[in-house]
Amino acid sequence: MNKTSFLPVDFEWGFATAAYQIEGAVDIDGRGESIWDTFCRLEPTRTNGANGDVACDHYHLWEKDLDLLTRYGAKAYRFSVSWSRIIPFGGRNDPLNEAGIAFYNQLIDSLVMRGITPWLTLYHWDLPQGLQNRYGGWLNVEESQLDFERYARVCFERFGDRVKNWITLNEPWIQSIYGYSTGVNAPGRSSTNEQSEAGDSSTEPWIAGKAQIMSHIRAVIAYNRDFRRQQDGQIGISLNGDYYEPWDSSDSLDWEAAEWRMEFQIGWFANPVFLKKDYPECMRRQLGLRLPQFTHEELALIEEAETDFYGMNYYTSQFARHRNAKPLDTDFRGNLDELQCNREGKQVGEESGLYWLRSCPELFRKHLTRVYRLYGKPIYVTENGCPCPGEDGMTCAEAVNDPYRIRYFESHLDAICKSIHEDEASIKGYFAWALLDNLEWSDGYGPRFGVTFTNYETLERTPKQSALMLRQMFAERQGIILAA
Repeated sequence: MNKTSFLPVDFEWGFATAAYQIEGAVDIDGRGESIWDTFCRLEPTRTNGANGDVACDHYHLWEKDLDLLTRYGAKAYRFSVSWSRIIPFGGRNDPLNEAGIAFYNQLIDSLVMRGITPWLTLYHWDLPQGLQNRYGGWLNVEESQLDFERYARVCFERFGDRVKNWITLNEPWIQSIYGYSTGVNAPGRSSTNEQSEAGDSSTEPWIAGKAQIMSHIRAVIAYNRDFRRQQDGQIGISLNGDYYEPWDSSDSLDWEAAEWRMEFQIGWFANPVFLKKDYPECMRRQLGLRLPQFTHEELALIEEAETDFYGMNYYTSQFARHRNAKPLDTDFRGNLDELQCNREGKQVGEESGLYWLRSCPELFRKHLTRVYRLYGKPIYVTENGCPCPGEDGMTCAEAVNDPYRIRYFESHLDAICKSIHEDEASIKGYFAWALLDNLEWSDGYGPRFGVTFTNYETLERTPKQSALMLRQMFAERQGIILAA
C-alpha cells in the first residue's frame, strides 16, 4: 500500500448502536416510556408490526455484546443512553432513576476495563413520552432545551469521569423531518400523511430543528463551563447527510440544486453550530417566516458554544435536479428532485439491500472534504454501513457471508485515506453501523445493517465475515501487524 492508503496510528475506530434499537427492557427497572414506545403501538402499525420491547435484549445481554467488541478488536464503542431510563418523565424537576444510571455505569466500567473507549450519545430519537405529553416535546423550544440541558448535566456528572467523548444529538434532521413533516418516525406528526397524527408540516419541522439546535448549544455550554476542565473531554454532534451531484453537470441550476440540498440537510444545523451564524440563505429565501428566528439572547449562546468535532453519519449519495415550479409549503428538500441516475443514465453507485442506499465511495470522499473545508472541525465518521443485497430474509448461515458489506467498508475506508492525504481533511475516527442487526425504526426487523447476525427468536449473536475483516482492514491501513 502506498502512503496515501494509510490511516494515522491514533485513528479511532469501532462500532455503533442506539439504545432503542437494541436494549429492550422497556418497562424494567424504572425506565419511563419514550415516544418510540408509543409510536410502535399505533394502529395501524407504522413499523411493520415491530417494536423495541425486546429488540436484541442488550439490557440483559450487554456482556455478550462487549465480548463481541473485544473479539472484533474494536478500539471504541459508540452507544446512546435512553433519556427515559435516566429520567423517566424527562423533565428538569423530575426524579432520577438510579437503576438506569447503574446500568450505564456498569456498561461504561466494563468498556474501560476492556480497553475500549466509550463514546456516549445523549439523544438518539427516543424523547421521553412524559415531555411529549407535558408540552409537545420538541415543539416547545424553551422547555425542551432546558430539560435537555439538565439531562446532559446528569450524564456529565455521573459518567464524565470515564466518558471523554460526547455526542449531544444524533441526526436532528431525521428527528425533525421524519417526526414532524413526513410523520414516518416518532412522534409521527404530519399534515400530508393520513396515517400520522395531525400536525403542520409547513412549520413544525423547523421549530423542532431549532429546539434541537438550542438543546445542543446549552449542553455544550454546560460542559465547557462546568465539566471540561476537570474531565478533559470533547463534545460534538452527529449530522446525517447524503452528498449530491448535479443531475445535469452542464446545467448551473442543477449545480445550485445540489448545493441547496446539502444546505437544507446539513447547513440547517451546521451553520449555527459550527459557523455561529444564521441558517443558510437559501433556506431563508424559500421558507421565509416559517423558519424561526434566533433571538439576540439565543445568538449570544450560539456564539459562546464551542463544539469540538463534527460527527458524520453517511450512507449514500444522489443526484439533484432543479424544479422550475414554485415549491410547496411542505417542501423540505430545496425545490428539487432526488435521483439515483444522472441525465446520461449513469447510476450513482452499486445497489445495496435497500433501494435508497447505493455504494458511492468516491462521492463519500467529496463529502468528507466538503464538510471539513466548510466547517473546519475534525470529523469523526459516527455511522457508516449498509445491508447486503437480499440479506433481508436470509438465514444465519447465508447472511454471515457478506462480501458486499466487506467491499463497502473497504472502499469507504480508502475514501477516508484519500480525503486525509490528498485533500488534507482532518478525519479522526470511524464507527461502523452497526454492531448488531437490530430494530431498523419504521422498517422494523427487515433490513440488517449489523456486522453481527441477530436471531430475533433466540437472541443468539453470530459474527458475519465483515466483523472479523474490519480489524484486518484497519491494521493494514495503520501499519499494524496482528498477532497470529
